[in-house]
Amino acid sequence: MHTALTPMFSRSSANFARLVALGGALLATALLGACDANDSSAGDGAAARAGSAVAGSVATGGAALGGAGGTTTAMAGGGSAGSTMSSGGTSGAGASNGGTSSGGASATGGSLGNAGSGGAALGGQSGGGAGGASAYRPCPTDASPCKIMPFGDSITDGFGTDGSYRIELFRLAHQAGKNITFVGSQSNGPSMVDGVPFPPEHEGHSGFTIYPTPSRSGISPFVDTSIPQFAPHIITLMIGTNDAIDDYQMANAPTRLGMLIDSIFTKLPNVLLVVAQPIPSQDDALNGRLQTYGAAIPAIVKARADAGKHILVVDMYAPFAAVADYKTSLLKDTWHPNVAGDVILGQQWYSVLAPSL
Repeated sequence: MHTALTPMFSRSSANFARLVALGGALLATALLGACDANDSSAGDGAAARAGSAVAGSVATGGAALGGAGGTTTAMAGGGSAGSTMSSGGTSGAGASNGGTSSGGASATGGSLGNAGSGGAALGGQSGGGAGGASAYRPCPTDASPCKIMPFGDSITDGFGTDGSYRIELFRLAHQAGKNITFVGSQSNGPSMVDGVPFPPEHEGHSGFTIYPTPSRSGISPFVDTSIPQFAPHIITLMIGTNDAIDDYQMANAPTRLGMLIDSIFTKLPNVLLVVAQPIPSQDDALNGRLQTYGAAIPAIVKARADAGKHILVVDMYAPFAAVADYKTSLLKDTWHPNVAGDVILGQQWYSVLAPSL
């Protein structure tokens, strides 16, 4: 009996060993699979957290949380240069505040501050779909020049100084390798700047107000003529000083400016519009009206930026007022900048425009 049982026990032992080995392999596979799943989940979680991480900072504005490597900007009053960017979410794990699966992104806001004393605001650009979204860029990507329309009154025209701030703006852009040109129905300025031809066109009209008044013409009609004719990519708008000089319904001047801005976007929905707060004058009573009007402009800009428009505000008042003797060193008369004042204006315009050129 004992002898007969020995072979059976030997076979059973071998079978048992094989079963144990097979079971161990299956258990190991299951454990490894669980570990991989945990690692994958951790990786997706990290990617999702990375998709909502903020790179860069701004002084006075919040930073946008984007996704899929896109950058967007929105309203922020004044501050130092900053950017918002995220590293992107992964497929199946959307990045918060904008990241979506399949690598798409739709960021809802952020901030863009410019160096210097002029604050900037740029309306947020949403994007989505596979492949991600990129930041709004007003200028062409085919190497053709970016068309800028300087739009306003005599300070844009260059009263007594042909070329006005446009000379310094062009010089700075050229030195930085930016390809820009100016467009408009008016023309004045030097033939050359920095050894290259200077584009003299503009849409500055001396003595004009925002809208026509009983005693002055307004620039508003040019929205229906010059703007569609020249189709600029960027408009630099500085207007309202003559309204303040005449003290013409100044309580409603911000409303008139808002209407003008809205009419521009109706004609060119994708244009980048940069709105300047006016410079001070040699007249202290007038300066009070200019400051009140200028103080209302950031809110006008923010309302349009919040609605998705591409719009910036730049403070031209503060850089002048910061110079103790600005009334003589930066102004040629009661209302107009001299060459040194035009240089400051050109620098302020460029500091806000540079990231978009």
